[in-house]
Amino acid sequence: MRPRARTTLAALAGASLLAVTGCAGGQPETPAADVAAAPQYSGTLSVLTKFAGDPDSKYFEGLAAEYSKLHPGVKVQLIQETDQSVKDKTKTLTASNALPDVFFSWTGNWAENFVRGGRAADLTKVIGPGTPWGKTFGKSSLDAFAYDGKYYGIPLYNNGKFMGYNKAAFAKAGIKVPATFEELIASCAPLRKAGYEPIAFGNKDGWPALHYFQQLFAYNVPPATLQADFHPATAKLDHPGYVTALKQFKTLVDQCTDTRGGTNGVLYTSAQEALARGKAAMYYQEVLEFESVTDAKGLKAEDFGIFPLPVPQGAGGDPGTIEGAPEGYLINAKSPRAALAVDFMKFVTSVENAKKLSAPPYGQPSTVIGAVTPENSSKAVYEGIELVNKAPRLVPWLDTVTVPEVADAWLAGGEALVSGGKTPEQVLESVRQASASVR
Repeated sequence: MRPRARTTLAALAGASLLAVTGCAGGQPETPAADVAAAPQYSGTLSVLTKFAGDPDSKYFEGLAAEYSKLHPGVKVQLIQETDQSVKDKTKTLTASNALPDVFFSWTGNWAENFVRGGRAADLTKVIGPGTPWGKTFGKSSLDAFAYDGKYYGIPLYNNGKFMGYNKAAFAKAGIKVPATFEELIASCAPLRKAGYEPIAFGNKDGWPALHYFQQLFAYNVPPATLQADFHPATAKLDHPGYVTALKQFKTLVDQCTDTRGGTNGVLYTSAQEALARGKAAMYYQEVLEFESVTDAKGLKAEDFGIFPLPVPQGAGGDPGTIEGAPEGYLINAKSPRAALAVDFMKFVTSVENAKKLSAPPYGQPSTVIGAVTPENSSKAVYEGIELVNKAPRLVPWLDTVTVPEVADAWLAGGEALVSGGKTPEQVLESVRQASASVR
């Protein structure tokens, strides 16, 4: 499995919003297709993926060929893009009113732009939690693409954030897996004494700090309040849990990371390598990175363990929330082939094809329940995805869930908090101002 190439989507999401809403006016109104209708197996179905390049491109190529073999009257036209190029391609197709029948989407503000712009079909009738298709997915994965009680996305593969750790380092330091955030902080001194950097941390790109923020916010701020604060129209950002969480993060940085190296100048991948090479005892990472830490040059699989970032004592949020988000697909609300698009995506997310996606050489853990197994995944990946699927809710990445201006304020605030340039109170105030400026 490879680490997902993560870039800040703030500015891109903003540009996408302009494209989504800016082209809607003046266009003839096309009735929304019935996604629950019986599919007509004829014509060309267009699909925009984020699977360009080897080996990923072969996944959809194989499925397209298999689907056409099952339905000879259907041709599946693939538009395969990379993690980076799919952003520009999506914006271009949206601006020219040429979105394909099925198109890739992240969760959060990116997907919501298409929902608000009337470009994403309401799939509640076919993929809602109570439907036969919906029951095949983890609830938290479906909820990640839900807006105002309706379901718009087809989650393809899942991801979540966990603390990865070196079991041998813990044994040498004489410590156990921490059960609370306070125990996590207390474990750092014995790990350092044993010769390890307690927690590897590289914040050169800004968003790694935000991943800690978001998980700690979920623990310290009630879910309803947190959700309201993601949106400037309803945001107050005045719950004391925010400052508490920022202080907890600052404590972790000061006591558990190698501040001598200036973590704002350290690459995220360098932190990953520190754990893989046995220099660091822990590293906060995504499920999609687990295989990279335990590759041929890294930790042995039996020495690698994971645990959720521990919940602070007395936290007032939801202790069961896990930070993470699936990535998936939307169906063009104006597509005359919407019912066929639904049928194709049901085929893509069948248990058989979901298991294929989860196994080498693709290594993308499917959101379909039962697709990730001990036979096709490592122990850590299997454990992580089980925890993600069973979580009562997922909280999305902080740099993608809100509007660009607020995301940028969080990014700048995180860097300032790490460097000591701002206090937690000052960081929160800068975010409040950014949120107020776009209401």
